[in-house]
Amino acid sequence: MDRRGLDEIFTFTAARPPRTPFAGVAALEPGTYGILKDGALWLHRYFELDYPEADQAPLDVIEQLDELMLRSVGMRMRADVPVGAYVSGGLDTSITASLAASASPGTLRSFSVTSENRSEESNFQREITAGIGSAHSTSVVTSEMIARTFPEVLWHTETPLLRASPVRMYYLAKLTKQSGIKVVLAGDGADELFLGQDLFKESSVRRFCLRQPGSPGRARLFDRVYPTLISQQPGADYWRRFFVEAGVPKDPLFSHLPRFLLASRVRDYYASEFSSELDEIDVLGELRGSLPVRYFGWSPLNQASYLEMTTLFSPYLLSSQGDRMAMAHGVEARLPFLDHQLFDFAAALPTGARLRGLRDKEILRRWASRILPPGVKQRPKKSYRLDVTRFFGRNAPEWVGDHVSPDALRRVGIFAPTEVSDLTSRYRAGLSTGFLDDQALLGILSTQIWHQQFVESLTPPAPLSVAGARVVLTETAPAFT
Repeated sequence: MDRRGLDEIFTFTAARPPRTPFAGVAALEPGTYGILKDGALWLHRYFELDYPEADQAPLDVIEQLDELMLRSVGMRMRADVPVGAYVSGGLDTSITASLAASASPGTLRSFSVTSENRSEESNFQREITAGIGSAHSTSVVTSEMIARTFPEVLWHTETPLLRASPVRMYYLAKLTKQSGIKVVLAGDGADELFLGQDLFKESSVRRFCLRQPGSPGRARLFDRVYPTLISQQPGADYWRRFFVEAGVPKDPLFSHLPRFLLASRVRDYYASEFSSELDEIDVLGELRGSLPVRYFGWSPLNQASYLEMTTLFSPYLLSSQGDRMAMAHGVEARLPFLDHQLFDFAAALPTGARLRGLRDKEILRRWASRILPPGVKQRPKKSYRLDVTRFFGRNAPEWVGDHVSPDALRRVGIFAPTEVSDLTSRYRAGLSTGFLDDQALLGILSTQIWHQQFVESLTPPAPLSVAGARVVLTETAPAFT
């Protein structure tokens, strides 16, 4: 294992390429490809994120977006097999599924998963699939199914996880494959391009609050960003103070510091020896040092978009939760919102055309009124949060205890047995304190399983010749066609 790679996971949710959780194993960075030739690995960079934000949106912005979306979906419908679509019930997959249904030569096949006691989610899915006339299949993913499949999902991610959402995507791809569909369209990327994540609203509210740090009225805007976390919880004042005090605007990582601080709570459970070996490592400092010069000329929201794309979206959402879950069942997921021309279009829009106050994806919602019912285009984003207590509490599978037993923890050496025992005891007693405990337990458990699968049990293959190759980075880039 690579300690620095693990520490990145417990800070950013995923290791940032070229870092991985494996010592001696590097990942190609996004926007690069490699050629091994004559003992050297030549890395070519062919695409970089840039945000040349304009002062105002063009007058024909809706027409431009219409043309780009139709083109992007049309290109991704080309296949020698039928193409299906994922439908979550939210805006983004509703858009891709609707356009796919219009472009499909036959009846579109659509797929979704839902959870126990999530009737609202199912109703949204049925509403959109009925509206576009697709032949729809859905699967209910129970807590017992998630617990049973968690180790198998980790085998495909090849990395520890702080979230259990990949399990749902695993079952979604399984349903798709069982239905005879090998290619699907998905809505990933819209939140990052059009500032739809709650984090972007949170960042704007934090800057607004710091202009008058003592204003309770301004701090209550967080209740509108996170209603289930703050306004419906007894610790509302704590969370309002946390977001206001999480960092200063001059920090280039300002927008993401709350998330990084919360993810790093897993590190509270490090064993003392493992922690001491990380004393010289500063993953946040390394991230600050890796930011491109052009980053400092972007607006705060575009800086936040860049950080979201590079620390979470690419290494986690597109990988662990996306491609790896789809390809575990031989399903190819195609993502119209990640078309490079569509990205260039969105990145050049004023941030106010994407996030207006607390209304996200403003321009996308305006355009979507052409193809979606009013209720769908106005629907707020619904985040999925797994109740870890339901499958890792009193009725936890036996293997959970085996992986987090004191002996197993001491053998791996990453986490402190006493502190972890206190955490698991709270779960068995039904006394967990919310998503921070959930994230810590998933991080600890998944790391223990990952270590057993890949470090203790896996027989490594013979080393490839690339291991000793010179690595040469070149900025030359072939033109897109």
